[in-house]
Amino acid sequence: MGSEALEFFSCDNNNNGFCYEPKKNIIMEETDNLSIIHDGSWFEEEIDVDLKWSFALNSVLHKGTSEYQDIALLDTKHFGKILVIDGKMQSAEVDEFIYHECLIHPALLCHPNPKNVFIMGGGEGSAAREALRHKSMEKVVMCDIDKEVVDFCKKHLTANHEAFLHKKLNLVINDAKAELEQRQEKFDIIVGDLADPVEGGPCYQLYTKSFYQNILKPKLNDTGIFVTQAGPAGVFTHKEVFSSIYNTTKQVFKYVLAYTAHVPSFADTWGWVMASDQPFCLDAGKLDKKIAERIEGELLYLNGASFFSSTILNKTVAKTLKNESHVYTEDDARFIHGHGLGFRN
Repeated sequence: MGSEALEFFSCDNNNNGFCYEPKKNIIMEETDNLSIIHDGSWFEEEIDVDLKWSFALNSVLHKGTSEYQDIALLDTKHFGKILVIDGKMQSAEVDEFIYHECLIHPALLCHPNPKNVFIMGGGEGSAAREALRHKSMEKVVMCDIDKEVVDFCKKHLTANHEAFLHKKLNLVINDAKAELEQRQEKFDIIVGDLADPVEGGPCYQLYTKSFYQNILKPKLNDTGIFVTQAGPAGVFTHKEVFSSIYNTTKQVFKYVLAYTAHVPSFADTWGWVMASDQPFCLDAGKLDKKIAERIEGELLYLNGASFFSSTILNKTVAKTLKNESHVYTEDDARFIHGHGLGFRN
């Protein structure tokens, strides 16, 4: 590829918004909050220092800014529509089922009879969509702090329209910590579908030992299960936050299980942590039977064998988790590498 095709530009590090540098061969259309960039544009996400993940774009479908973060819906050539918040891709149309099936179904399948779920975050609606597929479900509470993100996703993510309209969904706009504190009921499942712990971000306090111990766990029923997304879990990335989240959860719950899956659009292996004071059943045959009996429709990624295999971590990651000593507190957090947003042509 010739050097003329690689014209990059830099964003101000203090600016978390969208960065454009129109070139002569780019046509930009602006109509009613719709921005379309033509002629070979790219979206870049900074994965690490000196490492970027680039997506060829068809167009920028929608963009906006809330009180808390910047939001964009991009149409990419390879992964379809992708949701981007504060410069970090949250999910992609073609493979978000991997992340959301792994986040929701293992905990619900390990519970004897899940009837209610509290989702912290989850503004795009996909976690609620998967939870609502369980026939035993009576109520799903989705609590997201950012109304603009929720409204944006309700309007533009067509795959979740039915979930947002479902009679069993209780959508709440509030800080998840405050919402859990003030609620009197207990839940069978509590889900952390939150942004990664980022320095200065609103979410890292929802990964701390004190939050898990004093606020979250008391809101679980005796057979309750907590599950959270736990950030990148690859050989080179699992020490960022995954091992710390796992170790922090171990300080509060008797049984803690880490599991991982490769998500192509994330360009990495991703991690989840599931915790309870009751042991988990990992029998593949029994899990397959529960999937057939409990869930409406067919899962695209998860079955009993794949979930069991996802709990077997490679030697490097397993050793780190075994030896990890860091515990998240309000005064001692470990943050994921910051991500920037840019477009280039």
